[in-house]
Amino acid sequence: MFAIGFMVGYGVTNKIFVKEGRSTADLSSLLTHIMIGTIAGARLGHILFYTPEVLINDPLQIFRLWEGGLASHGGTIGVLLAVWFYKRKHPDQSYIWLADTLSIGVAFTAGCIRIGNFFNSEILGRPSDLPWAIIFAETKDNIPRHPSMLYESLSYLTLAVVLYQLYRKKRGIPSGQLVGLMLTWIFTSRILIEFTKENQVPFENSMALNMGQLLSIPFVIIGVLLISQHFQRWFPMLNLAQKQKDAV
Repeated sequence: MFAIGFMVGYGVTNKIFVKEGRSTADLSSLLTHIMIGTIAGARLGHILFYTPEVLINDPLQIFRLWEGGLASHGGTIGVLLAVWFYKRKHPDQSYIWLADTLSIGVAFTAGCIRIGNFFNSEILGRPSDLPWAIIFAETKDNIPRHPSMLYESLSYLTLAVVLYQLYRKKRGIPSGQLVGLMLTWIFTSRILIEFTKENQVPFENSMALNMGQLLSIPFVIIGVLLISQHFQRWFPMLNLAQKQKDAV
């Protein structure tokens, strides 16, 4: 599901590059940065946010990806950093323009990943008596549960469609609005849907909001600031390259 998301995201990004007169020769480099940033960030995020004791007890576990353990918040940070590293080699492409361009593919990939979680019976929902509750065979408890992964997947795939439609009609939509909407939508959904999930690690049981919800709050704030355009006023250097291009 990771691969499907990356392939579709690559296709959408390629279409946008062609439409806006950008060199598609840069896409291989961009995709490589994004893939490394996503996987490395997601893995490190899981270790740091949920199992920090691994760093002391068994630091080599960080590299054992086949044992599972990827955090979407870490993956998001990894993507943001990857785009920054890519932009350093391509000053003609502004950070905000790249983030807007990638937002459609990111939303689609996030939806695909949650379908993968469903296939693997990962990130289980709380017990439920709703008619669409599902008994996950791997839990061996015969308890119907919220299919929380599908709630998230539906939300993110809907977002991908909305972002694509906005991009098609984006004349008049300020720079930063697409990525701002993506961050706000995805992480607001995450905060709300977390209430239907079982906690991932024991220490969350004593928390009013679990780790996933707490980590989502800063991303929602950044998304709202981007939508309101305050972010670019405070950090104009992120859009400097695009302004220079427009001036030419």
